[in-house]
Amino acid sequence: MSMNAVGDFDGDGIWEAAALSRAQDGLWLTVYKYSGWGWMETGRWRWPEVAVQAFYAVPAAVNGRSGHNLVVGWAAEAQASLSVMDWTAEGPAERVRYALSAAGESGYARRAPALFPASVNTTSGQMWGYVDAGGKMRLAPVYDYAENFQNNGLAVVSKGGKNGIINTGGQFVVEPRFDSIGEFSEGRAVVSDDKGAYVIDEQGRRVTPPDKVYTYIQPYSDGRALFYLSSPEGNAAYGYLDRDGAEVIPATFMEGTDFRNGKAVVKVKDGLYRLIGLQGETLTELPYAFVGPLSEGVMAYQATDGGKYGYVNEQGAVVIAPAFTGAQPFQQGRAVVNTAEDYGANYGVIDTSGKFTIPAAGYADIRLLGQDRAALGKPIDPARPYLGTSYAISDLNGKLYSAFQYLDVQNFNRGAASAQDARSTFFIGPDGKRITRLPLVPGSGTLSFEGNLIRAQVDNRLSYLTPAGRVVWAQNTVIPLTPPYSVKELKYKPNKDYLVYYPQVEGITPPSVREQVNRRLAELSKVKPVPASQQLESSYTGDFQVVFYRGRLLQLLLEGYDYPFGAAHGMPSRVYPPIDLGTGRFYELKDLFKPDSDYLKVLSAIVKKQIASGAYPYVWPDNYKGISADQLFYVTENDLHLLFAPYEIAPYAAGFPEFTVPFTELDPILDKNGAFWRSFHPQV
Repeated sequence: MSMNAVGDFDGDGIWEAAALSRAQDGLWLTVYKYSGWGWMETGRWRWPEVAVQAFYAVPAAVNGRSGHNLVVGWAAEAQASLSVMDWTAEGPAERVRYALSAAGESGYARRAPALFPASVNTTSGQMWGYVDAGGKMRLAPVYDYAENFQNNGLAVVSKGGKNGIINTGGQFVVEPRFDSIGEFSEGRAVVSDDKGAYVIDEQGRRVTPPDKVYTYIQPYSDGRALFYLSSPEGNAAYGYLDRDGAEVIPATFMEGTDFRNGKAVVKVKDGLYRLIGLQGETLTELPYAFVGPLSEGVMAYQATDGGKYGYVNEQGAVVIAPAFTGAQPFQQGRAVVNTAEDYGANYGVIDTSGKFTIPAAGYADIRLLGQDRAALGKPIDPARPYLGTSYAISDLNGKLYSAFQYLDVQNFNRGAASAQDARSTFFIGPDGKRITRLPLVPGSGTLSFEGNLIRAQVDNRLSYLTPAGRVVWAQNTVIPLTPPYSVKELKYKPNKDYLVYYPQVEGITPPSVREQVNRRLAELSKVKPVPASQQLESSYTGDFQVVFYRGRLLQLLLEGYDYPFGAAHGMPSRVYPPIDLGTGRFYELKDLFKPDSDYLKVLSAIVKKQIASGAYPYVWPDNYKGISADQLFYVTENDLHLLFAPYEIAPYAAGFPEFTVPFTELDPILDKNGAFWRSFHPQV
């Protein structure tokens, strides 16, 4: 079968042709677009196995201009539906689905609700739920984290430290029991637990055999999922699964890439790669030191280890001679290449003949954005390139449409690309100018289209806006406590590279005590003088949350992250101030214990025993010297939590090693008549 539709699906004024056809391995949607060098395939996506009854384009407002939506009528499991598809950078995305009435009933269509993940600050920390397009909370904020609903109506959420999958009604399709769950692709998702990785379907059923787990599995592409198995000796072998979870191509390769259009590149051994088909059959032997993924009929390659990069075609013939120190895959007839030596950056753009269409003229970065546009990046300070990059918009032949004025630019989607400067985040068009009819949001981040709304992830805060700029939903900035108390969030951003959200407590009396408490909270949050226009040598971000609240005790967490530009990573920091709302007192660790108790000796022994138990294999036992009077700590109702800074007793990757000590173990030395204890155990 084959069904076709023609229309301007992405709203750029150039029509596309969409074809839905059945191959041996299922239904496929292929889209072609006419460019200056003819009709080219711009995407191919596996279509769900449904009975398609209608497939056509209808006129619609696309990106604020004349365009078309793709409309698909289909039936599955006795339910008829009509889907209206928007076009995104990732391909067709369902904008709205109408569930059609069953035969014999009065005819009407019911629109499925669109839901968007939304975070809420609470006295239990940040929680996530889902709001509708009007900003009303539809699924209560009961999740530790929530991801977008996917086209199949399912979303991955975290709860209790594990991940599960819910439907739009909030019911768990897969209970939260996994360490990770990837996005669904071709009706399958990769999950992992403490045993390894395997595959499930959209009903949560395990697809791979119950006795088989893998070290890693890639998402499905072309009906195949790349996997690898590692041995105790550290050796890895790559193979491919089919949609039934069978190892259709055994794990015999040293490397592998995703299938595209029925072909993938694998490494057989040092000096030999191979282009293979869906059954693992050899299509072409590629006797080179390196071969990259297939894109638009060619692959980047190195003839010898450490040599220059060029490109070969599917037959293994050299089509662009090695001349580059780096070579990226082709997109729409163009590829970004690097010409700098010694791991430097000097990027340009070539066409399929290897000719530079954008010369390598000192560009520190080049991004191909779609819609025949590129972002050309130059160092903000050539003497210190690690400080960042400023971007200009050009076409694929190097014609500039803007100055080097943007600090970040994302790919085009629906005719617009998210961009930011030192002050704001906004959309730009292919002309390189801001689209004034779409929102401008103060701060640094990204904007993206989500259904009929715009998602703003700006200055580490999430909000949703209408295309006209009206805020539909934003995270709360006041956390209510027991009246008259509350915690108010304030923002401090004196420089584009310095951002702090810090707490201020309302309701404490007298006002002089409240001012003293809030002044100290600001200082602990590192609210300090920072030059506004000066280029800083590092960036700093700070935030906070309520980790525990009971009685008069407010237990806060103040987090920071200092990143020196150019460093491998930054350094995180934490402060846990416990505040008595009745007196304004900031408690110390010693305040929990009887004055004559040797509490440090007791705590040190308990933590030493926990380390010796083997429950903390990443801790360096010899680095542990005991608990100190200024130890990082926080309390909850029944436990004392002791923490160590990165590198103090464990590697950086271990974060802040935390040891939980039940108060029942400390009962003989707890000062239960003391102010600290009674602040959160008022009944005692």
